[in-house]
Amino acid sequence: MSESADTASGEKVFADIKVDSLGEVNDGDLDAGAKYLIDHPQYADYTPEEARKLLWKIDLMLIPMMTIIITLAAADKIVISNAAVYGMTADLKLVGNKYSWVGSIFYFGYLIMELPANLLIQKLPVRKTLFTSFVIWNIILMCMGAAQNFSQLAAMRFLLGMGETFLFPSCSVITAMFYKKSEQPFRTAIWFSGFSSIITGILSYAVGHANTKLANWRLLFITFASITLFFTAALYVVLPDSPMSCWWMNDREKYIAIHRTKENRTGTKNTNFKRYQIMEALKDWKTWVLAVFALCNNISNGALVTFAGQIVSGLGYSPLRTTLLGMPTGVFMTASSWMIALPTFFYPKKFRTVSAFTICLVPLICCVLMMKLDGKISLLIAYYFFYFYWGPYVCMTAICFANTAGHTKKSVVNAVNFTSYCVANIIAPQFFISSEAPGYKTGYHAILGFTSGSLVSIATYGFGCYMENKKRDEKYGPAEDNVDLDLDALDLTDKEKEKWFRYVW
Repeated sequence: MSESADTASGEKVFADIKVDSLGEVNDGDLDAGAKYLIDHPQYADYTPEEARKLLWKIDLMLIPMMTIIITLAAADKIVISNAAVYGMTADLKLVGNKYSWVGSIFYFGYLIMELPANLLIQKLPVRKTLFTSFVIWNIILMCMGAAQNFSQLAAMRFLLGMGETFLFPSCSVITAMFYKKSEQPFRTAIWFSGFSSIITGILSYAVGHANTKLANWRLLFITFASITLFFTAALYVVLPDSPMSCWWMNDREKYIAIHRTKENRTGTKNTNFKRYQIMEALKDWKTWVLAVFALCNNISNGALVTFAGQIVSGLGYSPLRTTLLGMPTGVFMTASSWMIALPTFFYPKKFRTVSAFTICLVPLICCVLMMKLDGKISLLIAYYFFYFYWGPYVCMTAICFANTAGHTKKSVVNAVNFTSYCVANIIAPQFFISSEAPGYKTGYHAILGFTSGSLVSIATYGFGCYMENKKRDEKYGPAEDNVDLDLDALDLTDKEKEKWFRYVW
């Protein structure tokens, strides 16, 4: 089913596409990457050395930029916690549960825009869509510094949530387009890291020393938005819409970039909206297990993003010291992601859920310790390790993209996953009742229960994928022996490709 070409060094590479059999296929069914390979067969003689050099080039161009924008977006989002410590709650009279609703309402906007954003990312150029949403997002963030009351602040937080909806799906789509499944976990762990707390801590500490007519919390929003707006312009220059239109790769490199990721079996780009893939996504058990996981795991995220400053200051630290003590949380978040990602170098397509399950035990234990310990230092250490909740979320999100083929199906699965993310972040702050500060007994009990649910979800998903692979192997034999290269070039789902598609677990 494949055509080979000899390179100058004697190495064989494969075009893997039969032009005569696919030439009559409707462009709406043909994956855009497969079409590029068909149109440029003269580049099929590339060598493994060329592919390695190109991977290094892709890493240098994509990973730093995606890391920066994800970090700044997260920092700008969680700066609300430091703003509260700097007097925002008093100035805007956020009494009772009003502050909790300021945290929750962000995710109402996120929730409403989730599915439209994913479908727009599929239909429109990724870079231009992300750039436009990010510009609007930054303007709204800057305006938050001018809020005069709860209503104005809540309205802008709602719009901020709508604007951020485009960010993570865009970076995930770009990662899926440019990297093999075996390469995705560690790259995702890098750009989806927790460095935001370090940025937030440094800038918040600096702003806290400012002596201006503006309240420090207002200056905080304006400063963060101004910095992020600069990198938004850089985003437009560096990030590509797809390998086919990437300006910093020549035609040969574009071919190599597309061809080297064909083994993913998930395609590169297709803008054709397919209703049957929506139904398949909604009927797929994996969609809902991941949705339950995202809901359970992000209760921790919703609580810590909104109440991090209050939790640390509640231990007896001053506002300025609180901003500094928040910085190490990013190190723990990043460490948990990398600890899960590192084993993929040795087992690229299995045991990821085992690693995620193991790391997920850490926040479960820390939740108990936060309710039992009394010492200031011991509570702070337990609080830091609490942030290990992040690693399993990064891991399972990367698995979601690796295990879903069909571009419409992928958009729907991602939308369901992030809907759960939003619901979790909406309800989580409500468990942290102001009258229970600084102990927040109800909040920690909620996190304990939901984290247990995360563990069950991870185990269910991993075991289910393992059994599905075993079933397919017994029915069809090894995946590599059944690849239909003609059909694999089409925008088909993982279910339609079951003879040669195997799930990462």
